[in-house]
Amino acid sequence: MKGKFLTVFVFARLNTKRFFRDKLAIFFAVLFPLIFLFVFGGIFSKNNNTSFKVAVINHSNTQAANSLASSINHSKLFKVDATVMNMTEANSKMSKNQLDSTIIIPSNFGVLSKGIPSGKVNVLYSVNSDQAGSAVVSVLNSQLQGLNAKYVKVNMPFSVVGTKSTNKTLTAFDYTFSGLLGFSIIGLGIFGPINVFPELKKQGILRRFHTTPLRVWQYFLATMISQAIVGLVAIAVLFIAAITVFHLKVTGNYLEIALYIVLSIATILGIGLALGGWAKNERQAAPLSNIIVFPMIFLSGTFFPTFLMPIWLQKVSGYLPLTPVINGLRLLTTEGYHLVNLGPQLLALGIWIIIIYFIAFRVFRWE
Repeated sequence: MKGKFLTVFVFARLNTKRFFRDKLAIFFAVLFPLIFLFVFGGIFSKNNNTSFKVAVINHSNTQAANSLASSINHSKLFKVDATVMNMTEANSKMSKNQLDSTIIIPSNFGVLSKGIPSGKVNVLYSVNSDQAGSAVVSVLNSQLQGLNAKYVKVNMPFSVVGTKSTNKTLTAFDYTFSGLLGFSIIGLGIFGPINVFPELKKQGILRRFHTTPLRVWQYFLATMISQAIVGLVAIAVLFIAAITVFHLKVTGNYLEIALYIVLSIATILGIGLALGGWAKNERQAAPLSNIIVFPMIFLSGTFFPTFLMPIWLQKVSGYLPLTPVINGLRLLTTEGYHLVNLGPQLLALGIWIIIIYFIAFRVFRWE
């Protein structure tokens, strides 16, 4: 028995060395997910704040008008385009979606009426920017309420009080990062074997392995160990980039995250072993892998949260093997869960690993 496991570790070491000598394999396993991290991190980074692109055209010289224009310019909710000087330029930019709306302060804004300054601000927006325009109107109303209070004292019979919850909420980047981890795992587990196995069959290497005492389970286990090592290195690079560049806050235990990553790679790898072991050449492996991989990528929450999907599609997503991988990694990484709290995800992976490897052992062929 000791000799059989020694064979496993020898093949695992050889497979790992072969990977790190293959520049193309390193690119797709390490650098390719890193590119996606920077693309989606730039879009969904925690540093992105909600704001509206507006232009301010002030036709009034009153103190109230200048005060309002100043508060708009210094508000974090508005990105004021200072280059817009008139309505012609404003309409041109709104038509190109470069502005959400134009705030027009009329010439009579702030003029005294019965001893009290008054006026009405006009917010101009296009039909396509209806929601943004309505939001700008709402924000301006809240700012004008503060200005009104300086001149007219009104006791409001009804009011609302906001209370900040102590619960941590996830950002869009938190969801995206766990999805990118799943994307990296599916690349390692499926695209690796379906690219390597047909080539090894073509060169007759697997046929020569078959003439030795090497068994299928030994070869599978050796491949699993080498892919787990490669996967931990690749995902460690993703974590380092996400923490240093996009300020990801990892609230979970790194050892538990690493263990779950290894289990996830082992599960998804079974699909790659089944496809690569069954296919005689690349023409058979590539189409079948695409049929299996792409639905998992788009339905398992890889690039966007599954809760954005219709209810029926969320139910379909729950039966895919990549879904518990991504959900479990999100819970461990950004929500501070422990492995003992991941009963449903571990159960799903356990069921899938039995089904997948049963199929993989049945369909694998050496040539």
